[in-house]
Amino acid sequence: MRRRKGLLMATLVTCITLAMVGGSLHVMKLGSMRMKEMQAKSSYDVADMSQHVRAAGEEIHLQKQHEKAGGDTASYTEGEAAALLSAEQWRDLAWMITIPAGIFTMGSDDPHTGEQNRPAHKVAVPAYKIDKYLVTQAEYARFVAANHYRPPLSWVDGKIPQGLNMHPVTMISWYNARDYCSWVGKRLPSEAEWEKAARGADARRWPWGNAMNPVNLNTYYKVGHTTPVNQYPQGASPYGVMDMAGNVQQWVADRLSPYPGAIGDKEIFKPKASDPDYHRGSDEQERLIYRVMRGGSWKSDPFSTTSYNRNYSLPNYASDFFGFRCAMDIEAVKEK
Repeated sequence: MRRRKGLLMATLVTCITLAMVGGSLHVMKLGSMRMKEMQAKSSYDVADMSQHVRAAGEEIHLQKQHEKAGGDTASYTEGEAAALLSAEQWRDLAWMITIPAGIFTMGSDDPHTGEQNRPAHKVAVPAYKIDKYLVTQAEYARFVAANHYRPPLSWVDGKIPQGLNMHPVTMISWYNARDYCSWVGKRLPSEAEWEKAARGADARRWPWGNAMNPVNLNTYYKVGHTTPVNQYPQGASPYGVMDMAGNVQQWVADRLSPYPGAIGDKEIFKPKASDPDYHRGSDEQERLIYRVMRGGSWKSDPFSTTSYNRNYSLPNYASDFFGFRCAMDIEAVKEK
């Protein structure tokens, strides 16, 4: 009886041990599969590396070389650029939305959000107009053609890759965005203007409400690249502004600075010594500040797409998830 009990106990221990080992191996296998899945979404074949548009930190040296080339790269004529879209598409893309004057809640008191987003505070904004859509590749092509401006690094032989005419233009630095907006008689929106247009006056977290809804936006590698600027009407803001969450991060006019009443670490607002342009001379000090970016992107985690989230970058950086839209003062709008 004692031997049987001993054998039974040994068998039971062995079974438990095997089950634990088997379970651990299964979890490891699932983890490995998940890791491979995420790597497949977020990386690329090494053999294709020279063709890949990399994130800002990786491709900054290529961007610098590209900037030095100036506007010598062959691109579109003005006629060719105008022919990229139909007359109806051009009219639709020219649509600007009036945001009424008033007070809204900017920022958040959520303890889980980044320090740069806190605290929530009231801001009064005069009435203004903002582009309904992100600036597209086709619109930027007209700018490039008219000004013999440098094409984005992601264009092939100075031309937009096939099928991307209605996608937001990317590989755009803050300076590129500023120059485009000036050319069309507009400007970059202020940070407060952008956030009010995105979340309205009821302090909602996303343009459509307080709950994350993945069908309303392009984010977190769901698509794996940019999408046309009119693809997510269900994700429009309370005022009807499109793509205020996901697709591409959007440059705004402001420097990154603490909100009134902020008590967090102020060091996050200063460029770090590890940034490639940190040690430039005094004549380059303009580059040594962060400019704010809003809206998250097709690469972002979902909570980076909240309307109050502030991202930031050095103004000469560009990447395949950086884009922009323009705004203008009401009094600057000319009657047609």
